[in-house]
Amino acid sequence: MTMPTTDVTYWTSVTSPVGPLLLTAAPTGELTSLSVPGQKGGQSVRDDWRRDPGPFREAERQLAAYFAGELKEFRLALRAVGTPFREKVWAALDEVPYGATVSYGEIAARIGAPRAAVRAVGGAIGANPLLVVRPCHRVIGSDGSLTGYAGGLERKVRLLTHEGALRP
Repeated sequence: MTMPTTDVTYWTSVTSPVGPLLLTAAPTGELTSLSVPGQKGGQSVRDDWRRDPGPFREAERQLAAYFAGELKEFRLALRAVGTPFREKVWAALDEVPYGATVSYGEIAARIGAPRAAVRAVGGAIGANPLLVVRPCHRVIGSDGSLTGYAGGLERKVRLLTHEGALRP
């Protein structure tokens, strides 16, 4: 048996109610990104990537269950690399439950950052490479407004409506 090459990025595309999802994975099978078309900072397929749906079977299954209303919490191996600050913010996102919303200030408080760090928290949330599975769509403004979403506000509204956090 040959060992996987460590510098290969695998990818696949999955259809969803919020448009096509581009998924990438490391040779170890960990999901490294989930992007949507037009996403600010999103991925685009590169020539040196290898298309292979194999590493994504579980992610596809869980995404289908999520969009069917049958799954409320993803249990996938994730590997998103960022600064220690970003990784703390992303870990806090993972704790926001299905159907709930939190403010940027609440995320800052959860990671022990001062109130003045709200902009930095917003930047880290905006840099989340794992849309949908790492629920940055659940973060809203302190006044309840639906502020920025790298995948577009229309998708944020659809995801929050799907989860019951917004009324149709």
